[in-house]
Amino acid sequence: MNWDLHDQVILVTGAGRGLGKAVAELLAQSGARVAVCDIDGTTAAATARGIGANARPYAFDVADRAAFLAAAANFARIHGRIDAVVNNAMLLRYEPVENVSPETLDAMLGVGIKGAIWGAQVLLAHMDAGRGGAIVNMASPVAEKGFPNTSIYSLVKGAMVTLTKTLSTELGPRKVRVNAVAPGSVPTPGAMGLNSEEEYARRARTIPLRRLGSADDNAQAVAFLLSPAASFINGEILHVDGGIAAAG
Repeated sequence: MNWDLHDQVILVTGAGRGLGKAVAELLAQSGARVAVCDIDGTTAAATARGIGANARPYAFDVADRAAFLAAAANFARIHGRIDAVVNNAMLLRYEPVENVSPETLDAMLGVGIKGAIWGAQVLLAHMDAGRGGAIVNMASPVAEKGFPNTSIYSLVKGAMVTLTKTLSTELGPRKVRVNAVAPGSVPTPGAMGLNSEEEYARRARTIPLRRLGSADDNAQAVAFLLSPAASFINGEILHVDGGIAAAG
């Protein structure tokens, strides 16, 4: 399904592959002009090339505020404004808490939390105040349930939930809607390097719908939240997890 996103200008982080790629592709198919942002310039360029004229690639680290602002300013100059930002970029690391290094901690907090703050600043700097704008953050069921070896990842995703609710109240009067999508287990290229096929099969058996999620499941949720159909939805965490969060 494609949503009505014509005349929207949207920046997506972590869009070179996985969930971000699926999001960027669907937004463009739905009529949006998309900035495909990724720390890996090769994958960003490949994704943008596959999308076509509605996409432009940008290579930078979202934790680097100056680089983020510079890329966004270029994108806004081309299209006149930015209507929405999807804060999807995340560094995936699962390990026992005693093994967490200062470097890993700084990197995960930088990408996951700093990147989302800079993303909000980007939208506010380049949106049309009369039109308003929208932000979609990527949360996770791990923000609400305890999973071993995910201390920093869960910390970041919990921050995304809090940030979403806080910014929805702070920015709502400025016509900015802020929501989040909370994907369940999705076997993306990045996640597949951390979990075996057997682990994914086990997870599927614990999900009420008895299947894993797909990148498109989550892309559809993001596109919905950015579409006119969601014009009065603000501060929500939309779980796209087959019911795993509800099951407790």
